[in-house]
Amino acid sequence: MIASIGPNLPQDIFIATGEYAGPVRFDPERTTPRADQWLESKFAPWAFAVLEAWADGEYDGLERVVFSRADDTAHRLYYYICELQRRGLIGGPEPIVFDVAKVGRRSSLARMTDEVRSLAALLGVRADALHSAIKASNVQRRNSRKSSHSPACLLAGTPLPDKRLHDAIVGTGYSPMGDTLTQSWEDLGQLVDEEAVDPCEALALQLHADPRGPRSTADPAKRLADRIRECDAQAVVLWRIEEDEAEAWHLPAQMRILEESGLPHLVLTRRDWRCRDGAAEEVVSFLKEANCEAS
Repeated sequence: MIASIGPNLPQDIFIATGEYAGPVRFDPERTTPRADQWLESKFAPWAFAVLEAWADGEYDGLERVVFSRADDTAHRLYYYICELQRRGLIGGPEPIVFDVAKVGRRSSLARMTDEVRSLAALLGVRADALHSAIKASNVQRRNSRKSSHSPACLLAGTPLPDKRLHDAIVGTGYSPMGDTLTQSWEDLGQLVDEEAVDPCEALALQLHADPRGPRSTADPAKRLADRIRECDAQAVVLWRIEEDEAEAWHLPAQMRILEESGLPHLVLTRRDWRCRDGAAEEVVSFLKEANCEAS
């Protein structure tokens, strides 16, 4: 069995193996005494829970775990786990890193294509199996649009550890829209050309063009505007945690988008990843007020 860590990974290859367990599972509430000694405090909080579970042998049933280089924490965690294994401090599955090249030039696309081919070869995925997986995944991609009779509240910003803010929104008259961290890691992305002669090249094109993910060169403010339109949001919560330093640079442009949208919006920055700081109560209060104003 194989699993994954991080965004912008070639999900179709994983599916084609027939041995994909999905993204690694972790408990955001677990204590992490060993991981606290091994990792610096500015690692994304999920890394501590994952490393502690790894050290506890919870992933020993896996043969390999593929880490995404698109995410800084996932990339660094890969090297830390390799070193900890080398020193005999932990065991577990074989860690593999997948490079994610998303710069808008030919050499970047060529790099992505090489990475897709290499991973497919490493995991023993043949072209015919990948073709079949792409066709099956495209069915899911076409049917992935969520609908609700309630007005949508978009949860944007840092992916949540679970549905704790989603659950808070339910009952306010709004329907929560927005992926958790694990959902963002297993996102299938846009359609892949299933008629292409070379499925690896087609998958690389899809990954390279996807505007989502930390390594994308797409405008984050425009992406927020697109997400508001895609889910027909009637309210927006932009939530970012203390450790999400790189994305904080995009906040001014994203706030302009929110102001220009005319939608009720709540911006929560430098927040606690586990929402122990009253975030759920703030979101509920905001949406109840927005609902009253809309009525």
